[in-house]
Amino acid sequence: MLHRITVSDGKPASVPFYPHEQRSRRTDLGLLDFSAQLLENTSFEDLNPLEFERLRQTIQSRHGDQSLLELSDTDLVKALRLVETQGDRLVPNVAGILLLGTDEAIRKFIPTHMLHFQVLDKAGKVRVNDDLISPLVRLIEEAESRFLARLEEDEIMIGMYRMPIPAYHRDAFREAVNNTLLHRDYSRMGAVFIQWYHDHLLITNPGGFPMGITPDNILVHEPRPRNERLAEAFKRIGLIEKTGRGVDKIYLGQLWYGRPAPDYSRSDDTAVRLVLSSPPALREYVKFIFEAEREGHSFDLDELLIITTLSCQPDLDAEEARRLIQKSQYPAERVLEHLIERGILVVLGDQKPLRYTLIGEIFRTLFGVDLYIRIHGNDPSVQEKIILEYVRAHGQISRDELAQTIHITRDQSRRIIERMVRSGVLLPVKKSPRRVIYVLADRQ
Repeated sequence: MLHRITVSDGKPASVPFYPHEQRSRRTDLGLLDFSAQLLENTSFEDLNPLEFERLRQTIQSRHGDQSLLELSDTDLVKALRLVETQGDRLVPNVAGILLLGTDEAIRKFIPTHMLHFQVLDKAGKVRVNDDLISPLVRLIEEAESRFLARLEEDEIMIGMYRMPIPAYHRDAFREAVNNTLLHRDYSRMGAVFIQWYHDHLLITNPGGFPMGITPDNILVHEPRPRNERLAEAFKRIGLIEKTGRGVDKIYLGQLWYGRPAPDYSRSDDTAVRLVLSSPPALREYVKFIFEAEREGHSFDLDELLIITTLSCQPDLDAEEARRLIQKSQYPAERVLEHLIERGILVVLGDQKPLRYTLIGEIFRTLFGVDLYIRIHGNDPSVQEKIILEYVRAHGQISRDELAQTIHITRDQSRRIIERMVRSGVLLPVKKSPRRVIYVLADRQ
């Protein structure tokens, strides 16, 4: 059997369509649940009694379906649909071996299952390279223990409260790992990778996004697990939310500290690749978000996406906001209007389409004066505000001081100051034949 592909020169070609590729393709299309496939040569004895106890502890700690705790081992796997009865024996399916199988059974019957946990230094050299092959609940615990052992924290004081600021949000990492192990293509060769770089985490799982899901709609597309039977068990155990919206937690974990949103742009048909970046946390931003929540005025995901985006670009319009929150025009406009009502955003001028920006006082509080100047320094109205603030603080300003303050040329500085002199805001005062300073006109 053949199938059509596009080769490196962009031209179509017909190539062999191997059986394992057909199975993977059916899985991608949602026509096959690989995790529900019976493993005919296995038996109940291939399940590890210790993993049953670990599963029960997980149900308790993650607030899963408590009714499962009252069941015997055989009734538990039946309730989770991890086995099927064939005559007088119980035969596990792929999900059953993945969750409860012995290490030997996993290696023998699901050889595609492996997780590499790597730590790389700034030069890209691998400092830690752990190969993990174990049942999923234990594997998640092992990955999290390695994560926590290396997680660094900063801290800030908010009043009398000492607040830790980790390099990565624990819940975001946990959801990312859970999603990776749940949605990977177990019919395809290849391992899950967690690669810890000096400034970001890269989490990779074999198999592209399920049909219909892309990086541009991942926030709003209905959940479509590749492994339905495994997803069903994860929900009842408590490993993932019953709503299937764990991706929101990944986003919120990043945005809560003012860090870049999760980046799925490196994904393709062969793998989903998630980048979690960890630049220094914005301390004033964290204080702002914490105090808003403490006062009962928390921000939802859509609002945080807009606020953090406006920390690195001067403004946006409703269409840009729509793409950002991955919703239609009306919800985007409602989010923008709500942020205006809360005193977070303002409208720039009256041009169409309307453009929105963070109100100056909030921007400078959250992200600092230097970033405010870098982003808004080309806006004439902002430049004049900066000049007025500088003169009020220092009593005077020269062309050179203005050029250095907002990172412009001396000719640009001259034109701005001359405009403010003509409007009667500033007055020139000659200190020497070669140097003129400027003061506020209302102070003369």
